[in-house]
Amino acid sequence: MSLPSHMKAVVNHGGQAVVINDVAIPPLAEGQVLIKTLAVAANPTDWKHLDYKLAPEGPITGCDVAGKIVKLGAHVQGFSEGDVVCGFVHGGSVKHPENGAFAEYSAVDSKLLYKFGHGGQVLSGKSELPEGPVTSLEGLVTFPISLNTAGIVLVRNLHLRLDWKVAAGPQRREPVLVWGGATAFGQAFIQLAKQLHAFEKIIVVASRKHEQLLKKYGADELFDYHDADVIEQIKKSYPELPLVIDGVSTPATYPQIYKATADSQPCTIVNLNYLGDKDVEKPKPNVKHESTMLYMMTGHEVPFGSTTFPPNPSYREDAIRFIQWAQSKIQAGLIHHMPVKIFHGLDQIPGMLEDIKTGKNSGVKLVATV
Repeated sequence: MSLPSHMKAVVNHGGQAVVINDVAIPPLAEGQVLIKTLAVAANPTDWKHLDYKLAPEGPITGCDVAGKIVKLGAHVQGFSEGDVVCGFVHGGSVKHPENGAFAEYSAVDSKLLYKFGHGGQVLSGKSELPEGPVTSLEGLVTFPISLNTAGIVLVRNLHLRLDWKVAAGPQRREPVLVWGGATAFGQAFIQLAKQLHAFEKIIVVASRKHEQLLKKYGADELFDYHDADVIEQIKKSYPELPLVIDGVSTPATYPQIYKATADSQPCTIVNLNYLGDKDVEKPKPNVKHESTMLYMMTGHEVPFGSTTFPPNPSYREDAIRFIQWAQSKIQAGLIHHMPVKIFHGLDQIPGMLEDIKTGKNSGVKLVATV
């Protein structure tokens, strides 16, 4: 098919998400597929790239994208033109500013794709979706950042096996506290942790209004972060938590979340933004900070703020293995997408990012069809 040379896209302009109508279509590297975008999902990392000046001036933004393959790069196997897929792009990248999810076309790594089908009706046409099995691209496009991050944390940070419902007992005989249980990451993490029999107990911190859904996914107990004494409540019930997962991961919230960690026993806190002792008032010698960098899935060097992460082949291999494993679970309806609110058009992206930044998307994934 004949492809245009330029397209509509959302780019970083002075730290703001700006819609531009004349952006070049990204070139296609080896192993990539070019997709005509049908749906995109917004994530906290998208606004953080802008606000924290992680993105240079000018790159296309956005990470979660779904659409129809219109062109294959060299050495692509297992896919053909017309396939409907969903995948991951490092929007706001220093190395590849020409490519991002929030655009009419995206170049996506074929090794990091979830396949939806081939042709047919793929969009729901609705303005909202309840949580549930994937039946449309608006549901599937919620997964690349959130589900992949949850999988990587479980496999790489926590060294858990991808054994779906087969373990006789917990893989780790300890409780876990998930702060931000209703975030996209949190909802994915809870589902996976439950079905992998990862922990002896899953404790979550989220708004009380999400309790029913999170317990359906596998949470055993919920603390409401709106309570002024939420830390005291947690410490009273679990004074020496050995593991805390921070699904919010901002410098503003990290000191509060850190207080829930054990005071004397060995403890690990896993966050998603390379926060550490420098971000807390009173570091504890017994607490270890860990994080993850999902962009290393690309297999390339990743400049990220003041740090440059070198290529990490084993990280990429783990990510590919997880995606291949999760594909069948998604197709079987065993992994649910979270509730979705659907917008229409790339022009909605700046407002969607602002809503995520200000917390107006509580418990809901914001998706735009294109």
